[in-house]
Amino acid sequence: MNIRYIMLPFLIVTTACNYQDKPSVRNNVLCPPGSRLDIQKIEQITGMKGVEKNGEYKITVPQNDLNVVVDSFKIIPPMGLGSWAAFTPCRDSAMVMGDIILTETDLAPVQQEVVRQGFMISAIHNHFVRNHPNVVYMHIDGKGKVERLSASVKAIFDKVKEVRGHDPKAAKPDSVNNTIDIARLDSITGHKGEMSKGVYKYTIGRSDVLLQEHGIQVSAFMGFNTWAAWQGTPERAAVAGDFTMLENEVEPVIKALVENGIEVVAVHNHMVHEEPRIFFLHYWGVGPADKLAKGLKAALDETGH
Repeated sequence: MNIRYIMLPFLIVTTACNYQDKPSVRNNVLCPPGSRLDIQKIEQITGMKGVEKNGEYKITVPQNDLNVVVDSFKIIPPMGLGSWAAFTPCRDSAMVMGDIILTETDLAPVQQEVVRQGFMISAIHNHFVRNHPNVVYMHIDGKGKVERLSASVKAIFDKVKEVRGHDPKAAKPDSVNNTIDIARLDSITGHKGEMSKGVYKYTIGRSDVLLQEHGIQVSAFMGFNTWAAWQGTPERAAVAGDFTMLENEVEPVIKALVENGIEVVAVHNHMVHEEPRIFFLHYWGVGPADKLAKGLKAALDETGH
């Protein structure tokens, strides 16, 4: 007994010292600023046009063919119904992160294709409840040469078209009604958004956090952001969105949303190898626009946004 008692403090101290000596990967960004993407090659191989921002490149495929309705509100691509894949450069290679929207019929064959292409599936989850038809969101993650990644992204999007029997973006884009007082919304939330097809959307980055996946920095453009999309009227608005949270922010954000009448419909990860740990939360609210905006602001105030 005495021997164990004497040795225990020693073991604790030794472990602590080893932990402190362990190098941190949090500030060890592996990709130098000079890293560049061959965007022309990405477009040539995928056959799709995207958007470039700060040296990164994102392809978005609006799911115009999915007639999704939640609580009598039509969900259109700007409301969170757009599949995407984004490329960020790292030396002579790249990382791809993406979010693929799938019906229940799409799920099995498309996830098989993702695995066949050597990508990792890092999350499968919902964005809504009471949505008809049901859709799920599958996050993908891959690293390698731009040529291989581009071919894999094309194969994944092609598999969706094959299973559905048509190109999701080929259907006519829809729009929704929005008579919300946008200036008042901005005033309450403290942010400014963008209007698209009747949906007013805030996209808010986390400049307070240096997030890395596989040691590669993840930007707001690559999906590390909080967003809120609005439609409807001042008296009956709908807001859908996603919160990015550090682990100590999860409980207070959920509390703030729920206490203000906004449903939390999913809490999950989007990544597997990220530093620091990040949680994502999807929410849905229906009610007076002012009340929903104040609830959203209360939740934002619980984070470092």
